[in-house]
Amino acid sequence: GRDYEGKIKVGKMNVDEHPNTPATYGIMSIPTIMLFKGGKPLDTLIGVQTKENFKKSIDAALSS
Repeated sequence: GRDYEGKIKVGKMNVDEHPNTPATYGIMSIPTIMLFKGGKPLDTLIGVQTKENFKKSIDAALSS
């Protein structure tokens, strides 16, 4: 859906191409989703997640 269009930006990173970045954020498992606000990490979701978990974390980040 387009629930968050214009409210969030989504990016992805290939950890094989950027091996130092996961260590910077303590990422030990793939997939890991990190939510940032103002350039600072707010929340981390590790492993396969449900749509509801994504919505909950994104909504919390938007309201903070």
